[in-house]
Amino acid sequence: MSTEPLLTQHKVTVLLIDDQPMIGEAVRRMLAGEPDIAFNYCRDATKALAEAARIKPTVILQDLVMPDIDGLTLVKNFRVNEATKETPMIVLSTKEDPAVKAEAFALGANDYIVKLPDRLELLARIRYHSKGYIALLQRNEAYQALMASQKRLASEVKQAANYVQSLLPDKLKKGHIKTDWRFVPSAELGGDSFGYHWLDDDHFAFYLLDVSGHGVGAALLSVSAMNALRSQALPNTDFRQPGQVLFALNNAFQMDQQNGLYFTIWYGVYHKPTRRVDYSGGGHPPALLINGPTAEQATLQILDSKGPMIGAVTELEYESGSTTLDSFAKIYILSDGAYEIEKADKTMWPFSEFLAFMGQGPHHGTETSKMDLLIAHDRELMGTDDFADDLSLVELIF
Repeated sequence: MSTEPLLTQHKVTVLLIDDQPMIGEAVRRMLAGEPDIAFNYCRDATKALAEAARIKPTVILQDLVMPDIDGLTLVKNFRVNEATKETPMIVLSTKEDPAVKAEAFALGANDYIVKLPDRLELLARIRYHSKGYIALLQRNEAYQALMASQKRLASEVKQAANYVQSLLPDKLKKGHIKTDWRFVPSAELGGDSFGYHWLDDDHFAFYLLDVSGHGVGAALLSVSAMNALRSQALPNTDFRQPGQVLFALNNAFQMDQQNGLYFTIWYGVYHKPTRRVDYSGGGHPPALLINGPTAEQATLQILDSKGPMIGAVTELEYESGSTTLDSFAKIYILSDGAYEIEKADKTMWPFSEFLAFMGQGPHHGTETSKMDLLIAHDRELMGTDDFADDLSLVELIF
C-alpha cells in the first residue's frame, strides 16, 4: 500500500468583491466557459470575510473603492483573518496610482490590476496565483498528514526506521534509465533518504538528502523533505530547475523551525532528448559520474555540490551545474557515510582514496556491484560490520 498521502485536488475558485453589479457581470462573462474556474460574486463588502470562509477561494479579486468599508481596510482584514491570511489577493482599481499601489502591496495584496483588464491577462493572473496557492495548500496538507502518521510511529524507533526504509524507491530494472541502490542503516535511526521519478516524458529527477543527527526527529524531517520532493509540493517551484528546488527547500525547512536540524542534499535532473544533466547541491557530497564513449574508455568526473546546507538562512540562491552524458554513463549519488570511515587504526580514510576506488574499472560486466565492493571495502577498513552513520548509495545507468 502506498505511503504517500492523497492530496486534495483543489479547483481554481475566484471570489470577486465589488459593489457594482456591472463589474460582477463583466468578470463573470470573462470567466464563463473556463471549466477549471469556479466564479463567485459578493456585492456587499461587509459580508466578504464570511463569504470567503464559506467558499474557500484560491484567489480573491477585490475593488478598492466601495461603500461601507474602505478597500485597503478590507485587504488588511483579509490578511489578519486566519482563513484568508495566505489567500492570493488581486486588487482592482480604476486608475494606476503608485501611492495606492504601494500601500496595497504593503498591506498584503499580491497583485494590482486597473479594471477591467484584458480577458487573457485576467485569466493568466488568476491561474498563476491560484496555482501557487494550491501548491501551498497541498504541501501543508501533505505535511499535516505526515505529522499525523509519524506521531503513531514515534513511540517505536524500530517502526520509524522501517517506515523510512519503506519510502525508498523501487529499483528500475527496465527502461531508458536503470537504477540500483544500497542502504545500510547505522545502529541509531538516521536521516538519509533518496528518490527518483519522471517529472514528465523528458525530465527525470534524482536526489539524495542527509539530515543532521540521529533519532526520530532526523527521520521525520527526512521524510517531510522527501514528501515535498515526491509530491512536488513546494510553491512556485519548477522541479526541472535544481537551483529553484534547493531555494524552495531551504525556505520551507528552516532549522529554527525544525528543532535545530538541517540537511544536505544533491539534486539532479536528466533531460532525455539531449542527455544533459543539470544539478545542484547544498552542503552535500558530490555525485560521481563514470562517463565515456564505452565502458572501457569511461573516466570519473565529479559533479560538485557547492551550495550551503539546507535550513541555515532564508532566501539563499543555489548555483546549478550541467554536464552531458556520453554513450556509456553511470552516476552515483551518496551520503557521507559511504566514505567518512574511521579505520581500525583510528585514522580517517582519505577522500582521494575513495575517489580512486570508485574510479577504477572495470565499469561494466562485473559480477559484483561496485556498491557492494565499496561496502565490503569500508567494512574491511573499519574492522567491523557496523557503520557509525547511515550509508546510502544510488546508482543510475543511462
